[in-house]
Amino acid sequence: MNDLPTKPDPADPAAQPDGADKPALLTASPAAGSAAGPAFSAAAGAGTPLQRPLTIAVIVLGILLAAQTWSSHNQMRNLREEMARRLQKGDTVNTETGALARSVQETAKELQIKVGLLESRQTEAQSQQLALEQLYQDLSKNRDEWALAEIEQVLSTASQQLQLAGNVPGALIALQNADRSLSRSDKPQFITIRRAIAKDTEKLKALPSVDSVGLALRLDNVMAQVDTLPMLADEKPTLPAAPERKVRAPAAKPAVAAKGGKAARDASVPAEEGSPWLHQAQDVWNSWSSEMWTDVRQLIRVRTVDTPDALMLSPSQAYFLRENLKLRLLNARMALLSRNETAFRSDLIAAQEALNKYFDTRAKTTQTVQALLRQVQGSNLAIEMPTLADSLNAVRNYKAKP
Repeated sequence: MNDLPTKPDPADPAAQPDGADKPALLTASPAAGSAAGPAFSAAAGAGTPLQRPLTIAVIVLGILLAAQTWSSHNQMRNLREEMARRLQKGDTVNTETGALARSVQETAKELQIKVGLLESRQTEAQSQQLALEQLYQDLSKNRDEWALAEIEQVLSTASQQLQLAGNVPGALIALQNADRSLSRSDKPQFITIRRAIAKDTEKLKALPSVDSVGLALRLDNVMAQVDTLPMLADEKPTLPAAPERKVRAPAAKPAVAAKGGKAARDASVPAEEGSPWLHQAQDVWNSWSSEMWTDVRQLIRVRTVDTPDALMLSPSQAYFLRENLKLRLLNARMALLSRNETAFRSDLIAAQEALNKYFDTRAKTTQTVQALLRQVQGSNLAIEMPTLADSLNAVRNYKAKP
């Protein structure tokens, strides 16, 4: 028997085709429904079994297209929203990046300023370090070099004093101090220097001693007494000193007679000659006669003056004469300290001539001053002073060694 297709019952759900059990799908897309409507109606009107799967396929295809369109639309909308969010977020990030860039630029400027300050301080620190290194090098020099430099300076000063002022004691002290300083180091390299110092020391010790200070003090004493010296032009010249009186010894007591009368008689003779009243009378006569003779001498004065012009000096001329004498003595003192033998001798001779010509040489003060000048004039200043060249050359040669 042939099974003929029958029209399905609309009321039977089992008899409904696969595409007919979903009316909602048919209404989901109006365009698909309108397109599939004639085919569906034609297939329904025809009722052939070949047209039903085609209709179902078309319907399914329409549904898929609609779903695809809806999905694409949603994806595009979501993409736009996401793009908008991304753009907004990008703008925010760009703003923050700009602010951060400005902050970085400001920080970079501050860092550059700080770096410049640090560089300047580093340069200053380097210069200070160089100065400290130089100072350290200067301070860290060999102690022997400093000692030799000090010894050279002391010897040079002593040599100058020796040549200019003839300060022999000062030069000896300088040489002894230099030798003592070298002996503390106790190095064999200093033997040559110490030998030269010992040689110069022996030369100075062999020189005749000249008491320059003592001579200068004597000249100062003479200059201090110039104003008190009596001059020939004074109204009341000083009289020569009176002769000293002879003091008689007291009379001896008579000796006691012993062993015979002859000894007693011999002892009684000097006792009678040395009676006290006789000696007293003789003393009174001597004093009275000397006073009378002094008064007579004051009435008539006889003086012998070799230079009459010395008596004609006025008070002002006498004052300038004393001052000139002081200047002569002062020049002699300066020549003594500078060891100028010629000027020293000439000034002392001129001072002696002035004393002999214008001052009263019978006065005791004048005689004392002349004796002091003769003592000073008798000193020998013509002494050739040696140099300390050997010691200085030894020190300098040692320092010049590499």
